[in-house]
Amino acid sequence: MKSTFLLLVLSLLATACGLQSIPTANNAVEASWAEVQNQYKRRADLIPNLVETVKGYASHEKETLEGVVSARAKATSINVDAKDLNPESIKKFQQAQGELSQALGRLMVVSERYPDLKANSNFQSLQAQLEGTENRITIARRRYIETVQEFNNLVTVFPTSLTNSIVHHFEKKPQFTATEAEQQTPQVKF
Repeated sequence: MKSTFLLLVLSLLATACGLQSIPTANNAVEASWAEVQNQYKRRADLIPNLVETVKGYASHEKETLEGVVSARAKATSINVDAKDLNPESIKKFQQAQGELSQALGRLMVVSERYPDLKANSNFQSLQAQLEGTENRITIARRRYIETVQEFNNLVTVFPTSLTNSIVHHFEKKPQFTATEAEQQTPQVKF
């Protein structure tokens, strides 16, 4: 009877002190990071279709279109492994994605200049897809921020921080932060 009770008490202590919760939270951070990358990939996959649609209507806006293609190439070339999350890699990833967002914004301004393009159903569909994707990216980033906060609390707040320092040795995970360019109000000119 005493050994069963002791086993029960030890298992409760083990679960309460972070032996399971810290690795579980780490897995949640990795999964939420994968979803962030998944949504950015979705956006990158949509861009060639959007660019091709716009090309047909605005062939003389070559510089804008080339900027989008270049920014997409740069954004898709930067991969951050969930197991190697650090502030520098997150910053580099965010910067490339921010440049792509800016290029897409310029592309949307081009669409305003061409009423025929704006009325084209293919363009409208792609624009709606892109808008939906941007919303999904925002949600995925918010979920990542929440899971990182939960994880960071486990590795830094007593009593689980004690277990982490003895058993797991996890470091805090970096959060998303808005880049300097993302903090600026976009300028839309017609």
